[in-house]
Amino acid sequence: MKEFVTVCPRNCYSTCSFRVFTEEGRVKRILPYEGNLATPEGPCIKGLSYLEREYSSERIIYPLQRQPDGSFSRISMDLALDIIAARLAEAREKRGPHSVLFYKGSGYSGLSNDISGNFWRLFGGATTTYGNLCWPAGLEAVRLTMGEVKHNLPWDLANASIIILWGKNSAETNVQEMIHIEKARQNGAKVVVIDPRRTLTADKADILIRPKPGTDAALALAMAKVIIDRGLTDNEFISKHVSGFEQFASSLHITPDKAQEITGVPATAIVDLAVMAAGAGRLTVVAGYGLQRYTNGGQTIRSILSIPVITGMIGKPGCGFNFANLQSYIFDDIKEPLSYYPDREADKPFRRAISMARFGPDFFALKEPAIKVAWIERGNPVIQLPGSGEVKKALESIPFKVVVEQFMTDTAAIADIILPAKGIFEQADVVGSYWNPYAQYKPKVTDLPGEVLPENEIYRRLAERLKLPAGKENGIPAPEDYDDWLTERISHTPGFVREELFQKPVIPEQNEHPAYAGMKFATPSGRIELWSDRAVKLWGVDPLPSYEPPEDFGESHLPFRLMTPNIASRIHSQFGNLEVIKSVIDEPVWEISVTDARKLGLRSGDNIRIFNSRGDVTGRVKVTARVKSGSLVFPNGIWLGEGGGVNRLIAPCETDMGHGAAFHNTRADIEKLVQ
Repeated sequence: MKEFVTVCPRNCYSTCSFRVFTEEGRVKRILPYEGNLATPEGPCIKGLSYLEREYSSERIIYPLQRQPDGSFSRISMDLALDIIAARLAEAREKRGPHSVLFYKGSGYSGLSNDISGNFWRLFGGATTTYGNLCWPAGLEAVRLTMGEVKHNLPWDLANASIIILWGKNSAETNVQEMIHIEKARQNGAKVVVIDPRRTLTADKADILIRPKPGTDAALALAMAKVIIDRGLTDNEFISKHVSGFEQFASSLHITPDKAQEITGVPATAIVDLAVMAAGAGRLTVVAGYGLQRYTNGGQTIRSILSIPVITGMIGKPGCGFNFANLQSYIFDDIKEPLSYYPDREADKPFRRAISMARFGPDFFALKEPAIKVAWIERGNPVIQLPGSGEVKKALESIPFKVVVEQFMTDTAAIADIILPAKGIFEQADVVGSYWNPYAQYKPKVTDLPGEVLPENEIYRRLAERLKLPAGKENGIPAPEDYDDWLTERISHTPGFVREELFQKPVIPEQNEHPAYAGMKFATPSGRIELWSDRAVKLWGVDPLPSYEPPEDFGESHLPFRLMTPNIASRIHSQFGNLEVIKSVIDEPVWEISVTDARKLGLRSGDNIRIFNSRGDVTGRVKVTARVKSGSLVFPNGIWLGEGGGVNRLIAPCETDMGHGAAFHNTRADIEKLVQ
């Protein structure tokens, strides 16, 4: 057997390293790679399922064309590319390049993704999307406050004396983080979970605080008020490194009693938590992504971030605010969230952009040219975007659609041509992480099956047909030049030894640990900014962290707040179709509280209809003590064929900053269906 060290390129915190063993060109075994200190125990069940994912009989390995009856039939790659090139050329000639929609999701990470942008620039541009479904409100909040988005090494959690997991369910969405949390507990640390749900992570906590969904900023600001009123701040740290503290302190009007009314958390618990956090000595706050998927999401993160700031828990071992760590993205010219600005001058000649969060209404509001061709890769917008019913109508209205995919997803099912996408073992790449500090090389370990082509070769062949100047020099390398292109792509970036990167994960020399240890902050003032003029200028929000109730879009009369959290069995809409996943995960259900079930006469297993002004869906209910009264929980990423479609209930609306999607603002009602 041959052995390789590789990395999972999916949109996941962990970005696990693991060892792959091949025999006769086929992957036979996956084992942990202990050299990655963040993920020493190896990949989760999704990573282990790559053996099925790559060799599944349901994997698309030949181009498919839609027939008049709606079915798909296999065609040759040459014919598929001829048809696509002709439709692209016709759209550009008649209506200009902006009549083509280029939609890219985040389903596959790596520098090879640069090649798509290189092609569309050569094409003359395209209509694209801006914003992000996942995390931008929080990214922008951290950037406005700290200047850069980074945090301490994952294993530094073992040095904390108190860890607050605020809206993060690490046990399902970042399982390797639990390794380091457990080491902290062994060292005597206390673990606090703040979450409306009793998650699997909460089961392992010392304290569980359960605020009402969308009220986390009120809880954080009440804690800050307690800390300030009781003189528990780090005044020396504040005087040296914090801007706007006096204004922040005088703005705090949410007392613990008021916060109790807003959040449902007892005032005494708020006081106790604030005192505990301030006296921790070494406090790390780990914030999840779900709590910033509200219309108040950015201000929520700014409010929570104020706790470690005013207590001086920044730039030290065991201390800090862990939301995202972009320090391994050393090869990126523009790091998120800067790329969220849709009006950057450099992009204007290339793209016409619409909001990803408001895709449906923005699409139908487009002026000329109308979209005539859509190219969709690395994403499943039919079920993942807010207002998915309108999104599907928008995409179906486009005369010609190309989807690059491995499986027949709900988006692939509406395509005119499906091109097979490469698997993770079939092309070399370089991958960063937004949690661990490593830049990682992903080697090619197997050959491409069927007529699968890596995307660079798809684009090169299209460029040839369209008479565009492809080639390595234009960022669209031929297969024989790809490895040279990748080497060249990383060779101008300092901070690592190239040959070492090709052998194992490397931590770039630029990585600062502890994060912000140098007390240099890339803000206008050069200090941590509790008061941010840029927050006002860029986003029209309060210059200080503040709490505003999440927008209800005129549906405050509906009794349930809907949440769609990520779960262990899938990364958004990926992996759930695999048999190995299905064998260990129950079918998706709608979770409600015991109290609400009694009021409605519901029992687990009953069929229900869930509805609001945007539409309805049906499913089975599960009665559980793990959710609060007034909450309705259904997993993110469920395909239509397995009972999904929840996003049709979600308003296409952005967060307060960062152009994120306010998924969790949604209110709904339910009714029991006759069995």
